[in-house]
Amino acid sequence: MKKPIHLMLSILAPLLHCSWAAEQKNPTYDIVVYGDSSGAVVAALSAKREGRNVILVNPTKFVGGMTASGLGATDFLGYRSTFGGIASEFYDAVSATYGVKNVRSFEPHVGKNVFEKMIKDAGLTVVFNEQLDRTSGKGVTMDGKKITAITTLSGKTYHGKMFIDATYVGDLMAAAGVTYTVGREPESQYQEDLAGVRRGDTDPRVHYGQKNKDHFVVDVDPYVKKGDPSSGLLPHIVKAEGLTNGQGDKKIQAFNYRVCLTANPDNQIPIVKPEGYREIDHELLLRNFEAGDNRMPALIEPLGGTGKKVDWNNMHAVGSDYVGANYEYPEASYERRIEIEKAHKTYILGFLWTMANNPRVPEKIRKQTAQYGLPKDEFTDNGGWPWMIYIREARRVVGDYVMTQHDAMGTRKAEDPVGLASFGMDSHCVQHIVTEKGTVQNEGVIWRTPPRPYGVSYRSIIPKRGECENLFSPICLSASHVAHGSIRMEPVFMTLSQSSAIAAGLAIDNKSRVQDVPYPELLKKLEAAKQIVRPEAWKRAKK
Repeated sequence: MKKPIHLMLSILAPLLHCSWAAEQKNPTYDIVVYGDSSGAVVAALSAKREGRNVILVNPTKFVGGMTASGLGATDFLGYRSTFGGIASEFYDAVSATYGVKNVRSFEPHVGKNVFEKMIKDAGLTVVFNEQLDRTSGKGVTMDGKKITAITTLSGKTYHGKMFIDATYVGDLMAAAGVTYTVGREPESQYQEDLAGVRRGDTDPRVHYGQKNKDHFVVDVDPYVKKGDPSSGLLPHIVKAEGLTNGQGDKKIQAFNYRVCLTANPDNQIPIVKPEGYREIDHELLLRNFEAGDNRMPALIEPLGGTGKKVDWNNMHAVGSDYVGANYEYPEASYERRIEIEKAHKTYILGFLWTMANNPRVPEKIRKQTAQYGLPKDEFTDNGGWPWMIYIREARRVVGDYVMTQHDAMGTRKAEDPVGLASFGMDSHCVQHIVTEKGTVQNEGVIWRTPPRPYGVSYRSIIPKRGECENLFSPICLSASHVAHGSIRMEPVFMTLSQSSAIAAGLAIDNKSRVQDVPYPELLKKLEAAKQIVRPEAWKRAKK
């Protein structure tokens, strides 16, 4: 006997409801963006504007990465016209906030507010404080060579068709089994004469084009007790025995915090001696002054607005970079990374306090430093201190196309560019060394300016063929240490991230692997989104 249809529906209704609820609870997104960078925001915005079902899974509590966390003085060396798309929209909106044209140096809260408005206007879904579970076999679910879902430490799972790792450290791509590297390649690997170890006492110093900037210019004793090698070396100084230019290693350039400071006394949080302060940690700085180097060891750039704010960055022999203290960071646990971040904060606050208060610092420099304090109206939930440490480099994908010094110098050209880079091939100090002379010198500092903007290959933002087929890595991209030092600018990260999102959408539409996205079709979509990706297009824009 057939049951009445209304009875059948009453029986099936709870099952249908459960299925619908489960689908809403764990939907399959077109694109899952995992990241803490400015590029993460741009990638998710780009996907949303294309009508994709997208979510931004943010491991931090704020949006915008370093662009909203102290890196207010953006480095594009005058090449403002080398990027378009959403990156250009961002900088235009920042400029509009100040009522001027082409601002490149802005207050942290302005960058954050612009990103938040763009997110709100787009109706983009963002979840905060969701860190990838990096336990082997837990954080990334694979079906063959495709990621099907990622799971965070809170136990939340995000299913997707395409994934974008827009973190500064590359945690997702590493967990997905993608080939990557950390550190400096030897000169012989890619035939780069800037690669590997680069000693500051080299004469001539062909790997550095800014004369003595960021190097020691006076003789400084490296020992705890001056003149006594048996007393041991000062902190973060190593012997240079057997250290020759061009050697590869797993060391990375120094981190710091890009600290926003203000000279407005009504808006200041005073800088006090931090808990855990040790004068010996700053003995190298003090001895450098006493030896006669009276250069201000800081790049101090005014920020927009009337708040007398500056972006304080490292410069010269000993500055706010905590040299040699970050080698573990790329592969470290979350807990260990926090410890490293705290050590950097203690060092930098101690550096600023020493600069303003220690009588061994030249009086002119003491007075100049003492005028500054942390701003009350920035990072208000963090005592005026930036939320994010400045991760200058971490993991890097090793893909089918590795960007190298040859791309930057124009002796090789990628046939499939998805963005332009133009900044100098730049590395901050990797280690302080004791030379054979028995004095201190910096090692790892490089600088060479590309002759013109150059294209960044599509193949450098995806895994190599035969590896993960639905993942993009626009921040920890496939580049040598040398080339990454040029590419690692925030506007470039935004550009590459938008290109990743557009390519991800194309891969979905074509039901293809990311390695099989047809470049001519991608180029049309990129340029339709006002991306500037070809060097010749930049020339037209410049004119």
